[in-house]
Amino acid sequence: MTDYTSIQQHAAPPAAPPRNGLGTAGFVLGLIGLVFAPIPLVGVVAWPLAVLGLILAAVGVARVRSRKATNKGLSIAGVVVSLLALVLCTLWAVLIGKAISDVNQEATAHHTIVYQVSGDAKAVDIDYSTFDRNTILVNTEAGAAVPWTKTVEATGFLAGAQFTVTAGPDGGSVACKVIVDGKEAKSATASGPGAVASCTGF
Repeated sequence: MTDYTSIQQHAAPPAAPPRNGLGTAGFVLGLIGLVFAPIPLVGVVAWPLAVLGLILAAVGVARVRSRKATNKGLSIAGVVVSLLALVLCTLWAVLIGKAISDVNQEATAHHTIVYQVSGDAKAVDIDYSTFDRNTILVNTEAGAAVPWTKTVEATGFLAGAQFTVTAGPDGGSVACKVIVDGKEAKSATASGPGAVASCTGF
């Protein structure tokens, strides 16, 4: 009599599904950060997105290497776009910092301004700006003799300052010149009755 020994067959356990979620999430966050990074003000949001995207994408790459994930290309792309977003954020921070520094420096800078009038007109009317802290005042001298010179001191921005010379009814030639901190900033000439030489906007 033949004795048959029963053979039990066991099915192989199912393979674990790939864990691609973190690598994909890192790519998405990095891409959103890269889109937001160049936008002024809104770009502030890009910092945390790019950092989080870089971390998640790096974890995704590590999972691919340990064969727990299969989205190698997407995880590497997530690292790349997150790094690009961080680079853009850093550049914006440097540029904004420099702009703020330049504005602060200009706002506290001291300037010496020399107004000069020349020509052969007998008498001229002169309008020129003086500066009182953050206020620009316009002064007028009517019937001034030529040549004429005035020196004023200013701190901060000069935008909005004006300097015009108007010839009298007898005409003649007039010329205005503005010298800021030893350098000629603007000059103009005019001739004839009521002619206006304008050095405004220096």
